Amino acid sequence: MSIVDGVAAVENFWARVWQARAPEAVDELVHEDFVIVNAGSEIRGRAAFKTWVEGFLGAVHDLEFTVVETFQNSDGTRVCSLWELTGRNNGIVGLEPDGRPVHLTGTAVWDVHPDGTLLRNRVERNAFELHQRLTNS
Repeated sequence: MSIVDGVAAVENFWARVWQARAPEAVDELVHEDFVIVNAGSEIRGRAAFKTWVEGFLGAVHDLEFTVVETFQNSDGTRVCSLWELTGRNNGIVGLEPDGRPVHLTGTAVWDVHPDGTLLRNRVERNAFELHQRLTNS
């Protein structure tokens, strides 16, 4: 049985895409058939995901992304990562840009392809709570 370093693959993705704010790294780090399930929707394919990343990065100014914890199963093909994101609202969750503070936390469960690229991601995040904070205060 071959073991994949899934933690390294995921943390490399976090660093190169979110922390560096570089959506072009998606081309190298995710599988061509990548699927993300986020906020009840599926985004299929590397190109569609890259476009989604670009939009998200545009919706949060001064984005800071922190990995809280990442761990994997015994062969490295399944990875779970807890994360935190802060920045300023520039249209996140469909709201008018107003520069207010953004704080999101989430969990991402990944499938890692044997070649080390990321194949699938399921994300749960506190977007409802973020929306409430940005609209009720």
